[in-house]
Amino acid sequence: MDEFDILLYLGYTLVIIAALGAIVLPLISALGNPKGLLKSGLGVVAIVALYFIAYALSGAEVTPEYAERGVGPELSKAVGGTLIMAYMLLGVSVLGIFFTEISKIFK
Repeated sequence: MDEFDILLYLGYTLVIIAALGAIVLPLISALGNPKGLLKSGLGVVAIVALYFIAYALSGAEVTPEYAERGVGPELSKAVGGTLIMAYMLLGVSVLGIFFTEISKIFK
């Protein structure tokens, strides 16, 4: 094991610690505010529902180039669903920014 391997494993360890902190610490703080936890849960449910809608809209086409790289119809549909969901979220965020700025004008 050389010094690069040690640094690589140290990096993996730090990423795991950061991921655990990002998951566990908000849950601990949410125990003091159950309404905040409910709002977060509803947001997660909405994003999951949006993904399933986007997944249903996506196609499962596989080009010969994708097939030679091991991409099948299932993976193609999953990637397409993720892209469509990202486009939907981008559109919603742009609309939200637009309506927020328009409402500030009329206040």
